[in-house]
Amino acid sequence: MEVQIFGVNKSADTRKALRFFAERRIKTHYVDLDVRAASIGELQRFVQKFGVEALLDRSSRRFADLGLQYTVLSPERWLQKLSEEPMLLRMPLARNGKELTIGVDEKTWKSWLI
Repeated sequence: MEVQIFGVNKSADTRKALRFFAERRIKTHYVDLDVRAASIGELQRFVQKFGVEALLDRSSRRFADLGLQYTVLSPERWLQKLSEEPMLLRMPLARNGKELTIGVDEKTWKSWLI
């Protein structure tokens, strides 16, 4: 089993996810979104399951800095924006095969171990 984790090093939740899997000796493939932005195709998997609103971190500093509080965009445009600005994402994004999670979800992660 190998879990793919998308996040940034300065995100406490991303570090928590990496630590969770490391403590259980589960191999992870970490994608640092500061180094390589997530492609639209990768983000599309999460949008299909959770919707684009679930991916948006409306409480993030970057969201406020860009003045997006009152912005209305189509889901396709939000997806493009999230690909360009990874700090707008709720992190971490975790993927185990076809199983997906957004944010810290230890209950689901534990179910992956069974």
